[in-house]
Amino acid sequence: MKEIKFSDFESEVLQGGKVALDFYSTECPPCEALAPKFDNLHELFGKEIKFLKIFRQENRELADKLGVSSSPTVIFFDNGKEVGQRLSGGIKRSELIEGFKSLLPAERIEKIKSTIKPSVTECDVAILGGGPGGLTAGLYLCQAKVNAILIDIGLPGGHVSTTHQVSNYPGFIDPQPGYLLSHYMSEQTKQCGTQYKVAVDVTKVDLDKKEVTIDEFETIRAKKIIVGTGTAPNLLGVPGEIELKGNGISYCATCDAKYFVDKEVIVIGGGNSAIEEADFISKFAGKITVVHQFAKLQANKTAQEKAFANKKMNFLLEHEPRAFRKSGNKVEVDVEDLKTKKIKTLTTDGVFIFIGMKPNISLFKGKFDLDDWGYIKTDDDKRTNIPGVFAVGDVSSKKYRQITTAIADGTIAAIAITKELDN
Repeated sequence: MKEIKFSDFESEVLQGGKVALDFYSTECPPCEALAPKFDNLHELFGKEIKFLKIFRQENRELADKLGVSSSPTVIFFDNGKEVGQRLSGGIKRSELIEGFKSLLPAERIEKIKSTIKPSVTECDVAILGGGPGGLTAGLYLCQAKVNAILIDIGLPGGHVSTTHQVSNYPGFIDPQPGYLLSHYMSEQTKQCGTQYKVAVDVTKVDLDKKEVTIDEFETIRAKKIIVGTGTAPNLLGVPGEIELKGNGISYCATCDAKYFVDKEVIVIGGGNSAIEEADFISKFAGKITVVHQFAKLQANKTAQEKAFANKKMNFLLEHEPRAFRKSGNKVEVDVEDLKTKKIKTLTTDGVFIFIGMKPNISLFKGKFDLDDWGYIKTDDDKRTNIPGVFAVGDVSSKKYRQITTAIADGTIAAIAITKELDN
């Protein structure tokens, strides 16, 4: 592995044959998550591909020239020509290997992969999920000198990291940006000593054996498991929704509102999330139409009052979407008037959908006792029906799903586990 500078770019990259180039920054959690994967793959593929790193903050001229605007960013070059798809953010090992297909034949990649030797990592507790519940559990466990490993398919933070602002988290007078609050939580837990295995593919989970296999080859073997896998947005289930996801339809205002400056958007939903996120989107969009199935919004009164006072926001109540289509750069939305049953078509620049969440439990199908809504049942100490397995945060059965309640869950589970391990 070699680190280069702008002055080396011509000789090392453009004349360097097959190259994987990583633009990294300091104080960058996604960069820290990528580093061990990049190093490991260098050991495997280093005879076929040249692995290079470049410090983006000291080579801004090159970064700007190449259009690199985030860290980390991995770019693939073949004999001086950029090939394949750029990778950025929480880059997974599997995504890097997929990128290598633009440099090497698929058969060669599979042959190299076949040389990987499986490994086993032992720990006291494996935490599945890096939201507030999992992070808090990790913090309490490491402070109790319990060896814990936190595993997440993305980067730590959960939904908090994509929330615009958090105004009801104790200890902060001013509202906190969600990404910053989740960063504080993550860094505190990491610095305490909890090991991180993040932006990974979870290949297999055996709750009975307390084993979690990641990236196909590494098995994390624990004495206890905490499940904090959170929730995912509900889908409407109407034609065109899946096809236009990420291409006109979004489920994250913080991620995508910035792309709709002075444009028109539709927000579907009328609960707290929909109305609060619509308010955030209004900082960018020129016009917002809220489509809601009921005659009244379900959001809290404060959010409603703010929304009705927002001149950018319009409301189409007692209507439901029936289909989405792409029309050039626009999105056409067929909506049904639930009173008259008539269908009309709305044309917009983009659609945001906020109609609630569902628990992420597909990895554990048939294993847990669930409540009527599909969430994992626990006792007062957050134990599930499987011995040695706990559930915390939004994935667990509870009356209220808030950052503070997830943190409470993580605290309770960690203390209960610590006592069990001490006995």
